[in-house]
Amino acid sequence: MAISCVALFMVVLDTTIVTLALPQMHDALDMSVSEQQWVVTGYLITLGGFLLLAARAGDLFGHKRVFLFGMVVFTAASLVGGLATSPTTLIVSRFVQGIGAAALTPTSLSLITTSHTDETQRQRALSLWSITIAFAGTAGVLLGGVLTSELNWRWVLFINIPPGVALFTAAVLCLLPARVGPKRVRLDLPGALSVTLGIGALSYGLSQASADGWGSSKVLIALGAAVVLIACFVAVQITSAQPLIPRTLFRLRTLALGNLVMFLLGVVLNASFFFISLYLQQAIGYGPLRAGMAMVPVTLIVIVGGFASRKLVLVLGPRNLIIIGGLVVAAGMAWLSGVPARPPVFLAHILGPTLIVGIGLGFLLLSITLTGTSDVGPEDAGAASGLLNTSRQVGGAIGLAVLTTIAATATTNAVDTSHPVEALVHGYRVAFLICAGVMIAAALIALALPNIKAPRPEAGEKVSEERSANTPS
Repeated sequence: MAISCVALFMVVLDTTIVTLALPQMHDALDMSVSEQQWVVTGYLITLGGFLLLAARAGDLFGHKRVFLFGMVVFTAASLVGGLATSPTTLIVSRFVQGIGAAALTPTSLSLITTSHTDETQRQRALSLWSITIAFAGTAGVLLGGVLTSELNWRWVLFINIPPGVALFTAAVLCLLPARVGPKRVRLDLPGALSVTLGIGALSYGLSQASADGWGSSKVLIALGAAVVLIACFVAVQITSAQPLIPRTLFRLRTLALGNLVMFLLGVVLNASFFFISLYLQQAIGYGPLRAGMAMVPVTLIVIVGGFASRKLVLVLGPRNLIIIGGLVVAAGMAWLSGVPARPPVFLAHILGPTLIVGIGLGFLLLSITLTGTSDVGPEDAGAASGLLNTSRQVGGAIGLAVLTTIAATATTNAVDTSHPVEALVHGYRVAFLICAGVMIAAALIALALPNIKAPRPEAGEKVSEERSANTPS
């Protein structure tokens, strides 16, 4: 449990920890705005694109082997990125780091779901795993601010090296060899490459639209390539003897709708922290440390919401908690859409809405994970967990590209362009308002989910006691 959660913490941390370091990266490496975005998006694309391949590899070859491979790649890429002297080296290292993260993410969940066979224990373990996701995302903003302010931008990557070495050692010594699949297997490399390249082309086309226009040849070629590649991925999954996603999973309504809701959560999860950090630094002049400290309350409230969801899910059920969580996040994002261009009142404009968002995120992560894995057998645990994580990461990559384009367009078309800060903040307001709409859509989709019942710890303990009493000594 500890190895899984710490590894997941590192993976999610790196989706946000670089955000506050982007201005320093820009100055040190003479990066363009597009290159800055790819420091974030490049990691998300390979993480989302290779998750399914890594998840299936874990089912077939053993979760421990894939976990160790991912830890080596992730740690080595962090070292190369921290030593980068050019934008190209930094961006390529982030792409490679995403491949390592893709190997770690589904195996960290599979190690939990396959080792916790008791439903009550499994629920407790999944709640801690879900809280880790939310905590790491917000902690990354704080830690990124501290490291960037007190040291420099390189340490947001160097920080992965000590825990990476420690986790590799702990996994070698502590993890038992996992059950592996058939000896003669063939991984679906065409499927993995087509979905990764398709997501990359889609993200690139969407991100370039703000600079080149929707009608430019560069954007149209990228979007056309994305459609073809994603269609190829679907065709490969239909015809392959050993697809990345077992066909039996498509018949699970809980998994299908759970992934759709997780995709929408990924859009809001990454984009919200990205735009909040940009607002604090670029619009109202916070330094990296002050911006990071402003996010501390969100980190704490996400943990509170995550622990509260363990009790609430027993009473309300996962579906109802998804609906409530989605509406709570939507309310917080709508509140954020009113941020001013002048220095804000921290309590009214920053603290209040981000606390509301944090509570909703704490509710959502556990309930979506419980829903998506509720009907999945142990033999498909890796594929199902990989699919859930893929939905979140792909949603984050595509959502960030789309919302960045929309925010830039709104800034350009702002009514009052004579005041650059006002125009910039107008773009952020539009992005926050769209995030609110996305969360309302997630709540509406959750209405179609069956209201599965989460296991009650009291019932599980009572059954265990009765069995013990009836067993001859």
